[in-house]
Amino acid sequence: MKDTLKHQGLRNQLAKLISEMGITDKNVLNALSKIPRHLFLDSSFEDFAYKNQAFPILADQTISHPYTVAFQSQLLEIKRGDKVLEIGTGSGYQTAVLMELGAEVYTIERQNELFKKTKLFLPKLGYWPKYVGFGDGYKGLPNYAPFDKIIVTAGAPFVPKPLLAQIKIGGTLVIPVGEETQIMHMYKRTGMKSFEKHELGEFKFVPLLEKKN
Repeated sequence: MKDTLKHQGLRNQLAKLISEMGITDKNVLNALSKIPRHLFLDSSFEDFAYKNQAFPILADQTISHPYTVAFQSQLLEIKRGDKVLEIGTGSGYQTAVLMELGAEVYTIERQNELFKKTKLFLPKLGYWPKYVGFGDGYKGLPNYAPFDKIIVTAGAPFVPKPLLAQIKIGGTLVIPVGEETQIMHMYKRTGMKSFEKHELGEFKFVPLLEKKN
């Protein structure tokens, strides 16, 4: 699959649509305009890659709606050089968005099939995360903590305490919480044991799974 002028035009249309839906962060919109989303999908979905839709990928997972990716990314308020932990590498599309925003990304994937594919695929597009690992997202990455920002890209039944513990003071955790549908939660760490909590609308994600030995 190639990236063509037609694809670029479709990306620009997608970014315009996402802007009209309420995303105002120009850097996020520019990332959507730049990243070839069709390359992250099975070729059978290529004609639909720049619609605001989720699509199946390996291991019964999905690539999220572009609006959802943009919404979470905007909440994080990424600054160049931010150290960001991503829980749920998936196809790598959200990873690429974070890197286009200037983040140093550490990412964990629970599905081994996806982990193996995406770890090889991202460098082919010029994206080199600081760390790509196979593991349990509920535990985070304590050996690399603390992080400026943490993003969870699957629905968690509760907020894992290790993730809260791995945010820097002044940092942010964005996580969808719930079973069938999720409420987007944003936690701002204000002190060693204090957080500001915000609830920001309903979304639908695949479940966040724990790693089973």
